Amino acid sequence: MALHSKLGEDHGHTTGNRAVQLLRRLYRYAARIGNDLPDLTRAVMMFRESARERFVTGEELPRLFAALEADEPMFRDFFKLALLTGARRSNLQAMKWQDIDLDAATWTVAANEAKAHRQIVIPLCPKAVEILTERLKSREGDAPWVFPSRGATGHLVEVKVAWARILERSKIDGLTVHDLCRTLGSWQAGFGSSMAIIGKSLGHSSTRSTEIYSRLAMHPVRQSVNAAAPAMLAAGGVPVATTKADQVG
Repeated sequence: MALHSKLGEDHGHTTGNRAVQLLRRLYRYAARIGNDLPDLTRAVMMFRESARERFVTGEELPRLFAALEADEPMFRDFFKLALLTGARRSNLQAMKWQDIDLDAATWTVAANEAKAHRQIVIPLCPKAVEILTERLKSREGDAPWVFPSRGATGHLVEVKVAWARILERSKIDGLTVHDLCRTLGSWQAGFGSSMAIIGKSLGHSSTRSTEIYSRLAMHPVRQSVNAAAPAMLAAGGVPVATTKADQVG
């Protein structure tokens, strides 16, 4: 398929493959509604994709945190929480106060908002609790969103411009917002956490790991996050204070 080849050449193999996958879904939908069109994507040989392994290195962390501190509080806090929770960008953008329990140091992502359509309980490390506590002080009335905006959704939606600004200021190349999630996982792995615990802490799911995840208690997951997060902060030159969240199981 010429389009697949062209997209792969100009924009990368992942983009080319995703375009074909989208077309396949459209063909399947057309068949369901009675338009039995020939699926032209069946003959396409998909590109082989390599797993992305980019994350913030120990050398880059001080520059990243310095750049964040120099930015607007909204984006400073957003990207710090992305790093400290490993959460998906869309979930962070739509984070609601009603889903956060600062005393228990947890953030619950509802099933209808989670990628795997299952509720996720994310442990909040002490620094994340600190950030959210400060944001709560500036909450206007009963506004539902942690990151409010004046747009149609009522919450933060676009972070690309801010992220590009932070990367330029920090002189870091080739880092995406999603790589912040990968960074937390890499530091957890460095502390010896199992893949199941890392997966649960990041809200990942697969058919082979679902049963393992469901049996994991919050305590070892929190221990993993609370070991990795302070290490990242310390590497970035950020003071780490112990709070009562350390004691929450």
